[in-house]
Amino acid sequence: MNKHVLITGGSRGIGAATARYLAGQGYNLCINYRCDRQAADALVAEIKANFAVSCIAVQADISIEAEVVHLFEEMDERLGVITHLVNNAGLLQPQMKVMEMSAERINKTLTTNVTGYFLCCREAVRRMAVGSAIVNVSSAAARLGSAGEYVDYAASKGAIDVLTKGLSLEVAAKGIRVNGVRPGFIYTEMHADGGEPDRVDRIKDLIPLQRGGQPAEVAAAIAWLLSDEASYSTGTFIDLAGGR
Repeated sequence: MNKHVLITGGSRGIGAATARYLAGQGYNLCINYRCDRQAADALVAEIKANFAVSCIAVQADISIEAEVVHLFEEMDERLGVITHLVNNAGLLQPQMKVMEMSAERINKTLTTNVTGYFLCCREAVRRMAVGSAIVNVSSAAARLGSAGEYVDYAASKGAIDVLTKGLSLEVAAKGIRVNGVRPGFIYTEMHADGGEPDRVDRIKDLIPLQRGGQPAEVAAAIAWLLSDEASYSTGTFIDLAGGR
């Protein structure tokens, strides 16, 4: 079948690396972004210049239900019905202990990182046929807790692990697979969102492999889980945290 993939949060970091990787495997791509249109358009232009695939960018804030619905309708019309979903968009707020967190902060994190993923899964599953696949981008934080930094983010990713497992069981009989990846300490712009751009370098000596990871390494795992090579894998996770 023709492969049409939606990558949420696809204009930077792991999302952009995944877009490049999947373009090389012949996927037609819908790159979702929230606010950085320039980066999204530049990525679309790069992919079109280097790969013989269709590629579009669509703006949507996945924490808003109406915008998620519009995102999928726009993809239907301009690219084709979704066959593969990479749920990657995520919000990381400045480092803070739980005792200092407001309800506003907590709810903002959960609405994007949890509700947004649920909504994208809902719209995808409504459209998907046998052979389709979803990969949810979780985090090693779901296992490690991120104490003193972002427990709210870690908790949101724990919820995504449960979503991945539960949804995989709901749709298995329909021939739709749902898996997850749990990246750890990856060199992306997201650490700057948390207030510490050099976080990976600070902690890399504590990682068994003695280094941070690259977005392309996560993209390769995502691509495998989407592929027919992983046709008997559902409700599973690949940890990409250097041994932590």
